[in-house]
Amino acid sequence: MDASKNFPETLLEAIVYFSNPDVALEFVVNLRWPNGVTCPQCEAENPMFLATRRIWKCRACKKQFSVKVGTIFEDSPIGLEKWLPAFWLIANCKNGVSSYEIARALGVTQKTAWFMSHRIRLALQDGTFEMMSGEVEVDETYIGGRARFMHKDKRAVKITGTGGAGKAAVMGLLERHGKDGHSRVKTKVVANVKRKTLSPEVRANVTQGSAVFSDALKSYADLADDYEHQVIDHAESYAKGRIHTNGLENFWSLLKRAIRGTYVNVEPFHLFRYLDEQTFRFNLRKGTDAIRFVRAAAGLIGRRVQYKELIGQTTTA
Repeated sequence: MDASKNFPETLLEAIVYFSNPDVALEFVVNLRWPNGVTCPQCEAENPMFLATRRIWKCRACKKQFSVKVGTIFEDSPIGLEKWLPAFWLIANCKNGVSSYEIARALGVTQKTAWFMSHRIRLALQDGTFEMMSGEVEVDETYIGGRARFMHKDKRAVKITGTGGAGKAAVMGLLERHGKDGHSRVKTKVVANVKRKTLSPEVRANVTQGSAVFSDALKSYADLADDYEHQVIDHAESYAKGRIHTNGLENFWSLLKRAIRGTYVNVEPFHLFRYLDEQTFRFNLRKGTDAIRFVRAAAGLIGRRVQYKELIGQTTTA
C-alpha cells in the first residue's frame, strides 16, 4: 500500500487522487512491479519508458507494452482514472453497487460498467487453499427468483417442484474467530445439497478434528466420523449455546439483500462472481475502505476475463 499520508481514505478522495493519470499509473506499476518494471514477454529488466504514451519498450525483445498487459485491464480503452474508483466502489459498498450506478458515476455506458464490474469481481476472488479449523459453521441456501414475481409462463418452466426447485444451491463455511480474531467465510455454488456433494466440500476445507456446527440436514450426518459434529434443529430452536449457524445465516442475509435490492436479477451462470464479491467484503469487513481497496487491486494481476466468456459464447480456459 502507498505509504504516503496523502493516500485516499474516502471515495471522494480516491476520485481526486487517481484523476491524475501519472498517479494512477504509478499506483498500478507499484502493485505489479514492486521491484522494478520487467517485460511481460521476455522478463527483461529496465525497459525504456515512453512518457508521451505511458508505455514501455523492451530493450531486449523490442516489444512495447503497457501496465494493463497481463491484468484484468488488458485491451480495455477505459483509463485507470476510472478503473480505480470503480474498484473502490465495488470493494466498499456493503450491499453492492449496480452497473447502472457505476455507469452514471464514471460516465461510461451501462454495458461497459457491467463488463468492468465482472472483471473486478474476478480480481476479488480469494482462491486461498488455507484450511479452516477451530469452530466452523456449515450451511446451505438457495438463490433465485421468487415464484410469485415470475410471469406464469416462466414460472411453469423454472418451478417444477417445491423448496429450492428452480433456484441455485449455494453452500458456505464460516470459521469463527480466525487468526485476526474475526470470522471468515468460504462460499461455493454447488450442484445440489446431497451428501455426496456437501460432505466432500467440508472435508476439503476443514481440518479434521475441528468442531463443526450444522443444521439438521441429513447430508451432514457423516461428518461425525472426522469432526466434532453438533447439530441445531431449527424446528426446535436457532441456538443452544455455541451450537448454531447464525454467523452464516447473517452472511446469507447480506448476500440476498445485495442480490434482491441492488442487482435485482442474477443469472445462475454468474452467481459465483457475486459470491466472490460478497465473500471478499465480509472477510475484510473490519478493515478500512483503503485497505479493502488495496487488497482488491492486488488481485488484478495475472487474471483476465473476456466479454464473450461473460455472455456464454465460450468457456474460460
